[in-house]
Amino acid sequence: SDANLRQQIKKLTDEGKLKRYSTGVYYIPEKTDFGFEAVIPMEIVIERKYVRNNSGIFGYISGLMFANEVGVTSQVPAVFEVVTNRATSDYRETSLIRKKVILRKPKVTVTEDNYRILQFLDLMRDVDDIAEEEGEDLKKTVLRYMRDMKISFASLEPYLAYYPDRIYRNMYETGVLKGVFA
Repeated sequence: SDANLRQQIKKLTDEGKLKRYSTGVYYIPEKTDFGFEAVIPMEIVIERKYVRNNSGIFGYISGLMFANEVGVTSQVPAVFEVVTNRATSDYRETSLIRKKVILRKPKVTVTEDNYRILQFLDLMRDVDDIAEEEGEDLKKTVLRYMRDMKISFASLEPYLAYYPDRIYRNMYETGVLKGVFA
């Protein structure tokens, strides 16, 4: 039962066999080679809780964190933005170990087949606000990402209706509409 499970978790936590990371997140503590206690990186906790687990993909990283991964900005955000099927509202702020995490509900259900497309479209929606690169450099970076992830304009089309009109301007200005393979 749930009550029994909570009692067992509390007992293991009190004995030091489990450590509480945050609400609902526990881990088995291990020592490093230097004798310090190893802590799970926040990125792994976010990934398992909001993005993917053994049963599949149900979310993705968005915002500045993803823009940094793609290479259109060098900014390292203090806030993690996650779009996840597990979000209970359109926008919610929470925190993990004093780090702010913004959870957003996806425009359509996130799946293994569409998460890269939705992630890319979120980037295109906001690229004019967050990109440090401009012109040809931005175009090359965006088109290289599309090529590497095998994203075609045809794969974007079914989802474009869920995004504001500015996405078309941003896609045109970054060369996505001109340089895309169908």
